[in-house]
Order: sequence, then C-alpha cells, then structure tokens
Amino acid sequence: MVENIKGFFDRFVEDFSSFDGEVISSRYLAPYLAVSRDGDIWECSRPIELVDYFQTLLDKHSAQGVLSCQYSGLEWAAIGNRCFSASVTWTMLGAENNVISTWRESYNLMQTDSGLKIFTSIDH
Repeated sequence: MVENIKGFFDRFVEDFSSFDGEVISSRYLAPYLAVSRDGDIWECSRPIELVDYFQTLLDKHSAQGVLSCQYSGLEWAAIGNRCFSASVTWTMLGAENNVISTWRESYNLMQTDSGLKIFTSIDH
C-alpha cells in the first residue's frame, strides 16, 4: 500500500504544477474538511466548493511566486480496510527552487473505485 500512497502524492505534485483547482479537487471527496495550523476550519460540502477552495489556494501560492512543490517525510497508517492516514512535509518552491514556504500536513484518505481520495486534512 505504501507504493499506492506514494504514487498518489507523486501525482499530486505533478497536478499541482497545472495550478488548476479542478485538477487538484479531483483528488478529494466532498464533504471535505480542512484545518489550518491556527485552527481555522474550511468545509466543502459539494464538489464545486472543492474546485473554488483549491483554486483560491493555488492563486495565493502563485501570487507568492510558487512555481512547484515537493513533499518529503511520508508516514502512513491503515485505518480499517479502505482508509488511511498519511502525513507529509510540503515545500513550496519558486524560481531557482528557492523555498517559499514549508509545513507538515496530515490527511485521511479513502480507497475508492477511482483511487485514493482525501476527505480531511490538518496542517501542523
């Protein structure tokens, strides 16, 4: 399963470079709940809300000069038969791969007929 989860995040990095909220939102399930390091909560009840939420985040990253991202430190655990928790450290990169921001994020994922999908995440 670790290769499946690693592949999920590898494809996420590829998709990120599109800066397209619809592409990123395809990796998520609605309803989706996100929690920031400060305790701010975002809930997306419908798929269109996922698109809007992720497009807003992508636009913010782009305005900060982010051109790509990478992850490291993948840790994961099974939660029942079809669910998993996974944590990664994200690094947002700008021109010449300079680091713009970094944070740790944990996810709850579910195995669906169309692959792994995220249904909650928390930054820390």
